[in-house]
Amino acid sequence: MKRLAIHLSILFQLFVLSNLPAFAAPAATTTTAPDSPASLMTKGLSDSNTTAGYTALPIPTLVGRMVGLVIGLIGMIFVVKMVQAGILYMTAAGDGKKVDEAKKIIVQSIIGIVLVVAAYAISSFVINQLATATS
Repeated sequence: MKRLAIHLSILFQLFVLSNLPAFAAPAATTTTAPDSPASLMTKGLSDSNTTAGYTALPIPTLVGRMVGLVIGLIGMIFVVKMVQAGILYMTAAGDGKKVDEAKKIIVQSIIGIVLVVAAYAISSFVINQLATATS
């Protein structure tokens, strides 16, 4: 169990924390001198931002992407559990206990996948409604 927690925390760090967006400072305002270091730095960020094709994301879209990422990760966990239960079922070799355990895990995984799909549909609908309401 401890090993599973360590692996999940490493996956969390790799896939979630490494993909956080970089929030750039706003463009220089009239209060800063045109040749000040802050003005030069934000101008470079703004230029590279537009050159790379990035645009500012609205908050509902950003939240929606994060929710989608979390729901996707949870869905992958259920799919992995389903595969694990299938392997357990195939290698049971007629042992009733293992077969019953595998069937129980398969049923729980199917329920979990259905809940994840429903959560994704609901959150997608809500995020789309929020995004169109703020536009």
